[in-house]
Amino acid sequence: MTEAKELLTGNEAIVRGCVDAGAKIMFGYPITPSCEILNGWILQADASKDKTKYLQTEDEIAAGFGVLGAVLAGEKSFTASAGPGHILMQDPMAMAENLRLPFVGIMMQRGGPSTGTVNFSQQEVNLAAFGGNGDGMRIVYSASTVAEIYELVIKAFDTAWKYRFPTTVLGDGYLGKMKTTVTLKKPLNPVKSEPILKELKESTNLRNCYSTEESLGEVLAKNIADWNAARYKIAESESYKTADAKTLIIAHGLVASAAKGAVDMMRKNKIKVGLFRPITLHPFDTKSLISALDGVKKIVIVESSLNQLARLVKYELAGMKLDISEVAKPAQGFTPEEIINRVEEING
Repeated sequence: MTEAKELLTGNEAIVRGCVDAGAKIMFGYPITPSCEILNGWILQADASKDKTKYLQTEDEIAAGFGVLGAVLAGEKSFTASAGPGHILMQDPMAMAENLRLPFVGIMMQRGGPSTGTVNFSQQEVNLAAFGGNGDGMRIVYSASTVAEIYELVIKAFDTAWKYRFPTTVLGDGYLGKMKTTVTLKKPLNPVKSEPILKELKESTNLRNCYSTEESLGEVLAKNIADWNAARYKIAESESYKTADAKTLIIAHGLVASAAKGAVDMMRKNKIKVGLFRPITLHPFDTKSLISALDGVKKIVIVESSLNQLARLVKYELAGMKLDISEVAKPAQGFTPEEIINRVEEING
């Protein structure tokens, strides 16, 4: 791995990750708080002497379908959006899920209505994992630092092209706009892409119309089998100071960064608390979570949405007798001190 130390915002790190993953074209429509991704890609594309390209589309629907057109031709392509733009992209994302196309999207979650400017949110988890008219065979990464979102963007391209499921990297406006010194670990061998439509060599039939429920069911059964075979290879998480923990905090994204600080502070006071951080929200790393639960008396799920993470966790742990508390603060961030106070209240 080659390394370079730089001062970057999260959105700048995302652009760098796309370049280092071998992406060739971005389709996008400007929307806060992801505008700097489109702007940054345009600047580097203009400087690349036609090695990379871009198209600012008329809306997010067109951007999503532009990505699908490019990947059919074998080009690593991506888009970036947020909030209502993420909603509009569900049509092309659902097509990618059903046709097994390597769609890559970076979604910087935001709160509020369609014209909102709230830049802290984890309210697009359900949308990323289960939006559209499918069964949620989608890969969703959640980044907690600027350096990590660079790494996860690269991993998203590799995972999407290897397993052929649509892949989303979730961040939020705060992560996109915060600037910090990072050491980037540039990949040496990104997964290669190749044309999906091979008309010059052979006929390719990507069926998107079915005359009977049974014929669609056969295709979906194969997709589900492929998903189940791949999910444990894709699932990823971080267990932090969980070996002797009696209380386990579960959090993702920037909230997990605050929770890690809270764990460190509580550990200094001899409080046995640990953190489980899902890196893939979908598929969920259930095996590692169950391992982290050994000896745990209480689980505290902390998130900046109304129990979207909690529902994922509870589904994976269904049938287990556990003491689970939920701390939800939609579209608002947490400080380590606030998390400490909430854990202390729950522990009595």
